Amino acid sequence: MIDYLAKAVKIPQIRNRIIFTLSILALYRFLSFIPVPNINTQTLKLFFESSQVLNILNIFTGGGLKNFSIIALGVGPYISASIVIQLMTMVFPKLEELSKEGTAGRQKINQYTQLLTLPLAIIQAFSVYALLNSQQFQGISLLGDLGPVDLTTLVLIMTSGTFLLMWLGEQISERGVGNGMSVIIFAGILAGLPSALTGTAAVVDINQIFSLLLFIGIAVAVIAGVVYINESFRKIEIMYSSKVRGGKSFGGGESFIPIKINQAGVIPIIFAVSLVLIPNAAGPYLERVPNSAVSGIGFWMTSHFAPSSFLYNVLYFVLVFVFTYFYTSVTFNPEKVSDDIRRSGGFITGIRPGKSTVEHLKYIISRLTLAGGVFLGLIAVLPSVVQGLTNVNSLAIGGTGLLIVVSVILETVKQIQSQVVTREYESFSR
Repeated sequence: MIDYLAKAVKIPQIRNRIIFTLSILALYRFLSFIPVPNINTQTLKLFFESSQVLNILNIFTGGGLKNFSIIALGVGPYISASIVIQLMTMVFPKLEELSKEGTAGRQKINQYTQLLTLPLAIIQAFSVYALLNSQQFQGISLLGDLGPVDLTTLVLIMTSGTFLLMWLGEQISERGVGNGMSVIIFAGILAGLPSALTGTAAVVDINQIFSLLLFIGIAVAVIAGVVYINESFRKIEIMYSSKVRGGKSFGGGESFIPIKINQAGVIPIIFAVSLVLIPNAAGPYLERVPNSAVSGIGFWMTSHFAPSSFLYNVLYFVLVFVFTYFYTSVTFNPEKVSDDIRRSGGFITGIRPGKSTVEHLKYIISRLTLAGGVFLGLIAVLPSVVQGLTNVNSLAIGGTGLLIVVSVILETVKQIQSQVVTREYESFSR
């Protein structure tokens, strides 16, 4: 891998792509420090440091939410729209047909995704304002009540910030290296590491050296495990029958279908975290209700659904596991895969075409999803487990963040390797 990266730097076309990508990421970091007008950013930063829930949300905006910058929403609305469109593609036949029409079809689906992003961004911008506006820190209002004009301006600025990031992501995809949206999320996650490392170095003492070394050892082992699982897949061998024409044999041969252990990616964790954070977010509201029964429920929700609590992590694990099965069942269709194999003149070795193939595929995907669901569930609750073992609280990146970082690095390196091989082949063919 290092050899390919060294070669990439020496090739002008690839080097220019890497420099362009780094320039866009530098612009992205600059935008994350430009605050929205009429916001008390100092009080907001102190409040975020005292809230684990908001810190989790802040990770994926590269600090933009903590600064309440013009890109505070990040590409979250676009990700949400992409997930919705992807699920709709599996449900509505017309969208499924459109997704198979090559570049033109993908461009049309991308337009639908961008159109859906607009209302989602407006809703999320207003929701973030409503959530933070209801909070106080040491008796000081975080945002303050804004008039209709100021509130509209705030929502428009935050929505425009999301579309600006979408445009920057498209530029990276077209003129840089890696998938633009993924690279931006990756940069946002890594942006919080320097401050976390600095904070840990400032408070660590000699008695915590063992805990810190244990944390580093666990982190290395977990990263290695994530890479291994992320790249692992089950090979289903496919045989193709040959045809004889004019005394000559055509076709035939063998191939395989790769089915990854982690078919769902980070989507189940995103679904689960959006639900598991609701009790902790709603608890403070209910605590202020005059009714004693309701306020008691609010207090119970706040205390039992803190990110470090046992109930929170158990529910988080179960939700991730359930959503893994749900998402995999939606995106992987054994009947369709079996039909595609039959149409191409192939069959699974030792399995009859048709219903037997479908049942065989269901059996395989069920077992792989079990392993994938347990893996994602453990990754989701990993920060709480590691913090409990090591008492190191300032370096937790989160399971979703870890999966994204590893996936983006692997994807980008593979793309660079592919471009290097292509350039070498072109120079050799000359």
